[in-house]
Amino acid sequence: MGYPGKNHKAYQTPKRPWEKSRIENETRLVIEYGLRNKREVWKSQAHLRRYRKAARELLALGSSEAHRDTYEAKKEELISHLQRAGLLGPDAGIDDVLSLKVQTQLERRLQTVVYRKGLARSPKQARQLITHGHIAIAGRRVNIPGYQVSRKDEGQVSYYGTSPLVSDAHPEKVRIAKPASNPKPMPQSEGYRGGRR
Repeated sequence: MGYPGKNHKAYQTPKRPWEKSRIENETRLVIEYGLRNKREVWKSQAHLRRYRKAARELLALGSSEAHRDTYEAKKEELISHLQRAGLLGPDAGIDDVLSLKVQTQLERRLQTVVYRKGLARSPKQARQLITHGHIAIAGRRVNIPGYQVSRKDEGQVSYYGTSPLVSDAHPEKVRIAKPASNPKPMPQSEGYRGGRR
């Protein structure tokens, strides 16, 4: 079993490390969701793998008539768990569990929820606000960007009570509230024109 206090790897590395299409997809997800590295994508994939494995075991269990009661109870338990987590809609079934995408899991991260609610200008800034202790769920500070926000907690994500961002006059809050205009291109200095000299 191993030492219980030791942290174990919560993800599985890809079997083909240099597969071009997978690398491009993972890089796109890292940029889109403001993740620190590809390990966070792999962790989300590991969570989904566990849910898919449970769904496949349920399908195998449901094929026999002797285990029909057990099948229905476990199916209801799995689907209600995923609905509370916000990964499935109200009328979902086992097929919906098998078709879950990694983007669905990444959308439930606190970092993404903070950005989608308009509490930060970008996913990277959302990560920074969380790690610096400016974000709370139901009044309790949470400083883990990968925290999985359940459906009932989603409406309670806000700034922490003692954070300076609670004030509407804070300059960063004004910038967050203002929609982004077209950014001007960075001017080049006179001495540098690009390329080698």
